[in-house]
Amino acid sequence: MTALFSHRHGGVDHYPGVLDFSVSISPIFPLASSRCIDRENMQAYPSIDGRGIQEFYRRRFGLEQDSVIALNGAIEGIYLLPRAIPLKSMLLLSPSFYDYGRAAGIAGVETGFIGLDAGNAFALPSFSELAAVLSCHDAFFAGNPNNPTGTLFSPELVMALASRFPDKWFFVDEAFLQFLPGFEELTLMNHSRAFRNIVVVHSLTKFYAVPGLRLGALIAHPDTIRRLYDYKEPWTVNACAESAARELAGCRVYEDTLVSLISGERARISKALSEMPGLQGAGGAANFFLVQCCGGSLDGLLAHLHSYGIHVRDCRNFKGLEDGFFRFSVRTPEENGFLLEALRAFSFAQTDG
Repeated sequence: MTALFSHRHGGVDHYPGVLDFSVSISPIFPLASSRCIDRENMQAYPSIDGRGIQEFYRRRFGLEQDSVIALNGAIEGIYLLPRAIPLKSMLLLSPSFYDYGRAAGIAGVETGFIGLDAGNAFALPSFSELAAVLSCHDAFFAGNPNNPTGTLFSPELVMALASRFPDKWFFVDEAFLQFLPGFEELTLMNHSRAFRNIVVVHSLTKFYAVPGLRLGALIAHPDTIRRLYDYKEPWTVNACAESAARELAGCRVYEDTLVSLISGERARISKALSEMPGLQGAGGAANFFLVQCCGGSLDGLLAHLHSYGIHVRDCRNFKGLEDGFFRFSVRTPEENGFLLEALRAFSFAQTDG
């Protein structure tokens, strides 16, 4: 037994401290020796347009500066898009990230929803179904993978819709996509110059474990970028964030290590969940799992996990997930093992009871 598990609690070792599985960021850190926060950065003005973040996207993904708007976290871009692009109505997935709808509402944009069905693993509707619904909206905003369901869809689907509806906008949030093997084939960033009506929202926060620095970007056709700049505030990226972004562009060993870790742990966790009575895994790809508590109450499960110092995300405030759904992130093998043991203890206790 690893030294991390130091106390016994109801037959399961108790982890020393609190394990927060509710936040879906990388469990490892790429900048252990970083000097991004130093006196020089603190006393110098950053570039007006976040040049350090633009440099990251040029060096890491080969994107030209005129296709990238640097952001103070992806959330800045989520709120910028409906404010800068004239829209009457926007189509969203349900359930999905709350701030897509909030950003639309603040900008005076109406919202419509496509419900994702747990019985269909929260998969997107077919191209023809999406096209039919889109005829009544000006834009489609979706996460790929979607949060919190983990739904993954192909870039070809978005490009086909964008070609079918050149007068409509397609906003794709790829905050979790880089965790997946084959990311370069899945991202729409590489197609930013071919489609004037596709905008990718990208975050460095989750994958590089730097939520405190607020790093992100919008990637789009240069004509779209120029339009967005007319509405974007200047100086939103600080010098420390710019410095860190430059360092992150060279973290390829970290990237490969993290993707391999997440991929292996996803397979292990998925198998373990399939063997637990009363717990039903749902959704698809991402560095997190959406699970339904079918045996016993979710309140009971949350209390059980809390007694072991484990915190997960209660998802009952998402429309469509009110019936006992919760989400947890993929962390280190040792931490994931501890969570699985705690879940097993609850699952089989409910079955035995």
